[in-house]
Amino acid sequence: MIIILFLLKSEIMNTNFLDSHLPLYKLFACLLIISILPSFVLGECTCDIEEEDRDKTQALKYKLGAFASILVAGAIGVCLPILGKSFEALRPEKNIFFVIKAFAAGVILSTGFIHVLPDAFENLTSPCLNENPWGNFPFTGFVAMMATIGTLMVDASATSYYTKSHFNKSKPGKYPGDEEMVQPHEDHVHVHTHGTHGHAHGAIPSADSELLRHRIISQVLELGIVVHSVIIGISLGASESPKTIRPLVAALTFHQFFEGMGLGGCIAQAKFKSGAIAIMVLFFSLTTPVGIAIGIGISNVYKENSPTALIVEGIFNAASAGILIYMSLVDLLAADFMNTKVQTNTGLQIAVNISLLLGAGCMSVLAKWA
Repeated sequence: MIIILFLLKSEIMNTNFLDSHLPLYKLFACLLIISILPSFVLGECTCDIEEEDRDKTQALKYKLGAFASILVAGAIGVCLPILGKSFEALRPEKNIFFVIKAFAAGVILSTGFIHVLPDAFENLTSPCLNENPWGNFPFTGFVAMMATIGTLMVDASATSYYTKSHFNKSKPGKYPGDEEMVQPHEDHVHVHTHGTHGHAHGAIPSADSELLRHRIISQVLELGIVVHSVIIGISLGASESPKTIRPLVAALTFHQFFEGMGLGGCIAQAKFKSGAIAIMVLFFSLTTPVGIAIGIGISNVYKENSPTALIVEGIFNAASAGILIYMSLVDLLAADFMNTKVQTNTGLQIAVNISLLLGAGCMSVLAKWA
């Protein structure tokens, strides 16, 4: 490039150069621009913290407002389905419950795909990280996939464990070879174990099996929600830009409310004891506010573009996205959409589909601000 410029300089001294070599001059000019353009683009990527729009006092006011509004919205959202059992119209067996739960599941699904997963991609592909290994392998997709597989394994293993536990309790110390246990109840699902010389019949009530599934679903779902809620809270609490925090307050309040409704619906169906319900409600309600408090505490030392922060946030966000996507599709939407009550009611089918699209759509629109 230096040689080309030198030659151009020597030739330009000739007054007839521009007239006779104008196309060649344009070509070299284009090559020069193209060659230096990447340096301008790369120059915009910086790992330094932006100093503009920083106002600690004003930002702290917004953080305290976010703390209160998110805490209240989360508590109301998760408690509504639980307290709704006292009202006839909001009980889990009613049609409106399926519609509300579909909307909340859409919110959770959109949270995984539109909010959490893109953040993970952004973190783990940041120019602030070393090219090797972070630039040579799609860690975000890999972590999300492994989290999804891990959630499936936990889901299946927990169900298997509790099913076997219930089976053993129903038949203490008795494993017959050729005799059959006749169950007089029609609401029992028979589990057959066939051997070479005989078979045993155990029975697990279908109501207990369904209750078991709801309990596992509610606990695994809360795990996925808690992980990304803490990260969101820390990011908001550590920010010192009122311009960044202001739109997040309304967006995260809406997000927390409907996410809480989805979780609260699962808790209501799981029929936990009062103590366990109180713990799960408090755990969900406090995660984002506690994250905000942690963020405020570390705001002086926290650097959002530091390699450690990017890697930790990216991995946790990717894992959280995998959990949320699996839980919303497999354990919430598939379970309800394949429910006999929904399958045999065309009006309800249409309502839950519209509700799902509205929940996912509304949460997707919020990606503009959060």
